[in-house]
Amino acid sequence: MKAVFMLEHGNVDVLQYGNVPEPEIDEDEIKIRVKACGINRLDIFTRAGKRGVKVNFDGPHILGGDVAGDVVEIGKSVENFKIGQRVVVNPRLVCSKCKDCLTGNDESCMRYRMLGTSINGGYAEYTKTHKDNVFEIPDSLSYEGAAALPTVYVPCWNMFKRRAQLKSSETVLIASASSGVGSAAIQFAKFAVGATVIATTSNEFKAQRAKDVGADFVINYNEETIANKVMEVTEGRGADVIFDHVGTDFWNQAIPVLAPRGRYGICGVTSGYKADLQMGTLFMRNQSIFGIHMGKRNDLSEIIRLVGDRVIKPVIHNTFDLESVQLAHDEMDKNEFFGKLIINVP
Repeated sequence: MKAVFMLEHGNVDVLQYGNVPEPEIDEDEIKIRVKACGINRLDIFTRAGKRGVKVNFDGPHILGGDVAGDVVEIGKSVENFKIGQRVVVNPRLVCSKCKDCLTGNDESCMRYRMLGTSINGGYAEYTKTHKDNVFEIPDSLSYEGAAALPTVYVPCWNMFKRRAQLKSSETVLIASASSGVGSAAIQFAKFAVGATVIATTSNEFKAQRAKDVGADFVINYNEETIANKVMEVTEGRGADVIFDHVGTDFWNQAIPVLAPRGRYGICGVTSGYKADLQMGTLFMRNQSIFGIHMGKRNDLSEIIRLVGDRVIKPVIHNTFDLESVQLAHDEMDKNEFFGKLIINVP
């Protein structure tokens, strides 16, 4: 099959287009003819061997976790799926054996693997995954739209619905509106919850797009101070919930404006891992800080339902064919896009 693979870590030049063997499935797996695959920041880190995602190369490694396509083969123990069914994949594969998995808390499984990082993914004509990670998509949802969902919307569900329990009467501050997860968080908080949304970004183009997808207020941090603007908008109270997928750079500007009883959620650290914390403020103001990594496996079904009900809509900036993956990685590195970058696999 045709695929984009790498044999070593490095810059975009390590991404090679060529032929590799098709995956062979076990009895509890499903083989998928890939039609579209989302590109995530994790792909960039994995390619480069950064952020703790070095690959143990024992052959060609294929990136890409957010896969949408058609079922072409099912294992002997697979039920409720049929050949030709349109599906999307949750890329976080849990062990289904540990205490957390067995008690319904699979988002806390520490034996998980990620499609495209731990195991071969979707920059290819075919991929395979465990049957429990495959979800049917409606005919109204395109393959590109489905591939824009898992890695960005599942954390939103987990953070806003399960952990922070964001309310429609509250205000949320969202980092980096232009990223895939930032644009997803804006839509989810605004249209699935009904909260007031403040988003941050770096220029006027991105600011307008953030408003287009649902932000009530947008802060261009190159022109105004995040803390001052948040306190102005909230009349001195601060943000009830903060959605941080950036890390150190955003933390230093956002933590001072967390409201009393506020909840600060972290789901990414692209700008750095370490930060200073004033613990006295934390307990005096009854604040909470927590982290999430994706969510429960079945959260993706809730996201698909919201898309089907037209509550949220995938935000796609650009699409690329499989042979042009290097160009797609270059575009992500430039940080001049808004929403998701998607690979089409004809």
